Amino acid sequence: MQKGKTFLSVAIIGMFLLSLSSNVFAFGKNKFEEEVEKETGAVKLLREVQRGDYDIVTTEELKGWMDSGKDMIIVDTMPYEQSYKKKHIPGAKQFLFPIPEMEAWDDKETDGKTQEEFIKLLGPDKNKTIVIYCGFVKCTRSHNGAMWARKLGYKNVLRHPGGIFAWQGASYESASL
Repeated sequence: MQKGKTFLSVAIIGMFLLSLSSNVFAFGKNKFEEEVEKETGAVKLLREVQRGDYDIVTTEELKGWMDSGKDMIIVDTMPYEQSYKKKHIPGAKQFLFPIPEMEAWDDKETDGKTQEEFIKLLGPDKNKTIVIYCGFVKCTRSHNGAMWARKLGYKNVLRHPGGIFAWQGASYESASL
């Protein structure tokens, strides 16, 4: 009788483990690769935020702020002709930043615009909320913009990592020129 219970217990545990493993393997190699890609992207974003010393804001939070009339400056860091002119978050101002991390200010990388022009765009209030975005999470133009706003002394700087793609993905209205 004891051997029967032991066998039944082992069989039930074995079937349970087999069902778990089959569920894991049912995902296939692509699901595992997708998870690694998500993890890599999340870690990359976290490290950029840490290096840039700014915070982040979600699409939903940003929309809520806009709907409530929060006083802020929103900056689109995508190219004017290819992106901003076609679609941008309503009220956003455009200032191009490059994709590779910009450790030193280079007017060539910012479409000929200077630090002084960026400061003028952001305004004199160093405590004002500034939200900077680009196209999507993997795009690092917004990282450069947020990092440089912090380097220039602005204190309440946030990056909207989902950018215009997340904005449109949430079915929020975009502006165009």
